Formats: sequence, structure tokens, C-alpha cells
Amino acid sequence: MAVTLPVPAPRAPSDGRRAPGSPVARWYEDELGWATADGPPVCLPTGLRFDVLDLPAAAGLAVLRRVRGDWPVAVAGRRMSVLVAAGSAEELPGLLDWLEWGGVGLDLAARGAGDRMAAPTPPGWDASGTPGAAVWLRPPEPGCEVEATLAGFPGVAGGAGSPGRSGLVRLVAVAATECHRVRLLAAAAGGRARSRGAALR
Repeated sequence: MAVTLPVPAPRAPSDGRRAPGSPVARWYEDELGWATADGPPVCLPTGLRFDVLDLPAAAGLAVLRRVRGDWPVAVAGRRMSVLVAAGSAEELPGLLDWLEWGGVGLDLAARGAGDRMAAPTPPGWDASGTPGAAVWLRPPEPGCEVEATLAGFPGVAGGAGSPGRSGLVRLVAVAATECHRVRLLAAAAGGRARSRGAALR
């Protein structure tokens, strides 16, 4: 009877160098100082340096036109991820209720502590070999603290205290409006398509 023994995990080199890993993970760790989680795909844990607002890309593009800010933004397929201050995800349901969007079926979600987002291809890297992969629309700047750019509540890292930057309340209010608009336009387009189909029968 054959006995199988577990293979031990690889150890870090004894001279202190890090074992080779994903070049994407190394870029995030070395250039931005962000934690990564092994993939594929490589992921960025949320709730540490930032949380993420997740919304349809069509709604997100309208938000970027309407709300001033320098926060990093990524796109993957038809979804957009907007980085916001850590802790914002747990505030989203109450904030939507306060803004009178509670109970409305918005395609707007947040990822915070214990969640993760797929790591976008680092800026300047070729992402053509991976259709639909996350890419930076507005990348974070290496050497700069991301927290200083993020929308959040006043008095919190990335809050609305800096001139020329919008806070979390404004960002969520506009995002909710644009998500609702996208939903209504999709419903109207679906209704027109059904009407045309019925007329052709």
C-alpha cells in the first residue's frame, strides 16, 4: 500500500530574498506597498488600504464626468471599481438609506474587509492577451499614499476635507443616481425590443 506524504510549501530563500512570484503581485507590493493575494488572477485585499465601490461601467463613466476626484478607478468588462476610503463598504447600506435609495434595486455594491478585487494590469503593461481583464482607467501613483486621494467621510483618511475633492456622500449619491438611470434605460430598451418583436409576429 503506497503512502502519500504532503509536500511542504516552498520556503523563502535563506539569504532574505523573496521567492519568485507573479510579476503583477511583485509590482503591487514593490511599487505601491499593497498586499496581494495569490491567483490566478492576482487579487488585492480590500479593507486594508481601501474599499471598492462596484458599479456598471456605463454608470461609472457618468460618475467620473460629474464628480471631481483623483481616486484610482479600474474597469473589467462592463464593471467599474472605484477605490474609496477603507471602512466605506460597511457604511454603504446606511448611506443609501439616508440618501433615500434604500430598497431600490441598484446595481451598486461595495467590497471591504475580508473581500478582494482582481488586480488590474499595472499601468503601461500589455493587457491585450487577457480579454476582459481588469485595467486601470485612472491608476494609482507609485510612491504616493493612495489614502490621500480616496473619497471618504470628513475626518477619515481620504475624507472630504481637502479642497477640490468630493467626499463619499457626494460620490455615492451620484453613483446611485447613475446606476438607477442605467437600469431605467436598459428596461426601456428591453421594452422597445419586445414591442418590435411582437409587431413582427
